[in-house]
Amino acid sequence: MEKRNSLLVQGSILAAAGLITKLLGFLYRIPMANLLGEQGNGIYSVAYSIYNIALTLSSYALPSAVSKLISERLGRRDRAGAQQVFRASLLFAAAGGLAAFAALYFGADWLESVYGREGLARPLKVLGPTTLVVALLGVLRGWFQGRGNMRPTAVSQVLEQVVNVAGSLLATWQMVRLYEGKPELASFGAAGGTVGTLAGAAAALLFMWLLYAVARSGAKPLPRPRESDASVRRALLWTVVPMILSQTIYQMGSTVDDLLFGRAMERQQVADAVAAAVQGVYNTQYNQLTTLPVAITTALAATLLPAISLLWSRGERREAMRRTRTVIKLNMVVAIPAAVGLAVLAEPIMTLLFPRLTEYRDLSVQMMETGSIAIVFYALSTISAAVLQGGGHMGLPAVHAGVSLVLHAVLVYVLLNYTELGIHSLIVGNVTFPLLLSLLNCAAVRTRLGYRWETFHTFTLPVLFSLLMGLLARGLYAGLTALKLGTLLSFLVSVAAAVAFYGLAVLRLGVFTKSEFPELPMSRVLSRIAGIPQK
Repeated sequence: MEKRNSLLVQGSILAAAGLITKLLGFLYRIPMANLLGEQGNGIYSVAYSIYNIALTLSSYALPSAVSKLISERLGRRDRAGAQQVFRASLLFAAAGGLAAFAALYFGADWLESVYGREGLARPLKVLGPTTLVVALLGVLRGWFQGRGNMRPTAVSQVLEQVVNVAGSLLATWQMVRLYEGKPELASFGAAGGTVGTLAGAAAALLFMWLLYAVARSGAKPLPRPRESDASVRRALLWTVVPMILSQTIYQMGSTVDDLLFGRAMERQQVADAVAAAVQGVYNTQYNQLTTLPVAITTALAATLLPAISLLWSRGERREAMRRTRTVIKLNMVVAIPAAVGLAVLAEPIMTLLFPRLTEYRDLSVQMMETGSIAIVFYALSTISAAVLQGGGHMGLPAVHAGVSLVLHAVLVYVLLNYTELGIHSLIVGNVTFPLLLSLLNCAAVRTRLGYRWETFHTFTLPVLFSLLMGLLARGLYAGLTALKLGTLLSFLVSVAAAVAFYGLAVLRLGVFTKSEFPELPMSRVLSRIAGIPQK
């Protein structure tokens, strides 16, 4: 029990840090998007998608892989072997990081021509060295996590994001000021937006290295390692490569869309400035808003998933099933109303968050109204994949993601080149990709783990309450604006009333059972609202 509680505490620390960094990342992108404008946002978003692929290939899996290998050796009381893993991982990170650095920096001009996005090379060259810094940072985080200490990783994540926010906003503002009215404004502005990414990673690396130096100071000499260096390198590769392949497939969806859209616009002879601006609306205004609820649901579920994995490993199948049902239900209770709320209040949300981005305002509203349903499918596909991996089926979600990605690419290509949908083709693809992935994962959860899906409390009630909430929010907002109360006040009152209605409905009308409340985040507060007596 003590080990399980410790695991939950450490998992909660990382989940909380992840949630904070996601919220900070979302909040700073709003003023930065207004500074960059539609065209600058288009360049920035494409550059960042390419960077994410390079980062995934070079270093994404290192914290988890290093943590796993070190904890295994420490469990065998092999301290020398744990340090041997650390040294091998640093070499791997340096090699992978340098390769990604070279690919982005020296291949930036080629990538600009391939993606058909003028000005793309500048932000890519800034992001190049960031891959090396993040790779080394991942090894240090894994070293601490392998010892069961998540606090350094959590603090470094928040530090990284704080520096990123400050650096990105300052550099973007400076670049926009220097190049205002010049043709290169969008490109240099996008490059400025990536400066903070490098600065944040460098600050986190310095912080973690100092903590490592303190932790290792005064350490006793270690005996000769029990394994050969070659054996450790093989173990590292066998651990890292499957994780990298799995996550790369997930990350490729957005960059495939960017590539297909850019090439299609070139063939249709659409002006580059127009194509970049429309793509910026999709990536920054639509995508940025729809990914936030998914990040929140994932962070909330992360507090419960470590315990579920532990239950599966100990053979406690019934308890694992019960907690799995709670995690999935929690995800849907957050994701479904988020999708409905963004759809019914799309116009005031876009007006308030992006006041300077007016040229394509109607387009951004249409995207959100038609595409917010993707939030539900992304949340469900993410949590179902985590449940499968927690149940021991590590590679299956990657196979499903690969199948979904291929079908997604074919569908988007056909829609872009043989219909008049244009940028709306990406909306269709962004909904169908997680939908198919959810169907495959959910079917596997049932067949491979023997899980029986409960639909009424998990899906039906949240959908019903969310639709009623949406009607309330839409009607209240329309009435308040008709009374000339202003967009901001009308929006805030409508959201507050809708959230209160939905929250009370979920907590008091039987979505969660009494036995599930103790496992929810902020369980005591939620139990009091639900009227459940405290023990």
